[in-house]
Formats: sequence, C-alpha cells, structure tokens
Amino acid sequence: MTVQLLLPRLIRDRMKTTLARAGDREIGGILMARQIRPGAFEVVDFSVDETSGERTHFVRDHAYHNEFLDAFFEKTGRDYQTYNYVGEWHSHPRLPIVPSITDLESMEELVNGERDIPFAVLLVVRSDFPGEFVAMSTFHQRGASPEPVQVRTES
Repeated sequence: MTVQLLLPRLIRDRMKTTLARAGDREIGGILMARQIRPGAFEVVDFSVDETSGERTHFVRDHAYHNEFLDAFFEKTGRDYQTYNYVGEWHSHPRLPIVPSITDLESMEELVNGERDIPFAVLLVVRSDFPGEFVAMSTFHQRGASPEPVQVRTES
C-alpha cells in the first residue's frame, strides 16, 4: 500500500511562513490529519515549536504540543474517527530533506515504544528562499521497515 499525504495550500503556506521566521534553525511539531481513504491523509493542522530548535537539531517540547492537542480536539469536537494525530514534522534548513539516522530512530521508538501508536508519518521540509518548498515523508508502522510516502501539495 502506498501512503499519501496531502498538504493543502493553506497548510503549506503556514509552514513556509514559520520556516522563514526560523531561518537556519530546525523547527517542527506534530501533524493532525483527516483520513481521506485508507492510506491517504490530508493535513488539517500542525503545531510548531519555534523556540527549541538549533541549527541541526530539533526536539519538540511535549508540554507545548500536549496543549496544542487538547485545543485541536476541543475545536474538532473530539471527533477522533475523522481527525487525529498522523505524525511528526520538522525542517532541515539548507540541508537535504532526507531523514537523519536520529530522525528514523525517533520514529521507530515512537511506533514500537510504549505509546501505543500503531503508525506515524515523518515529514521533513525545507524552504530556504521565497517560493521554495520541498518535502519528503516516510511511513513508520509497528514491526515494519519505514516506507516512502507520496507527498502532494495543492498549487
């Protein structure tokens, strides 16, 4: 099964704005999506931690993102069947958008660890100059090797 991740124009533009503010620091957060069909997800919102990133490293602040999750589920009426957590995202400014070994290990720990998350996507993005937005994603599932995700953006 090929997993697809749709980034609507408004989501992409919001990411580009936060990436521009961050400059050369990595930033990131969590992705919330709705399932369009089995294996296809549309990102409907994302959190962004713009303060804890460094030049080549990002670790998200759990307290901040837990508040984001609470607000998101309140806003969507706790409709977990339609809207839910789909994964993590972060930037690689001025670097290839290929996940690092650390990125892959973190995702494997996420899906194979104690959090009871059966799968998650990792989205890595870059927007180093106006007009640029590149993204790549991997799908991580309990007990399986990471697989590429087809990322589609609306123009």
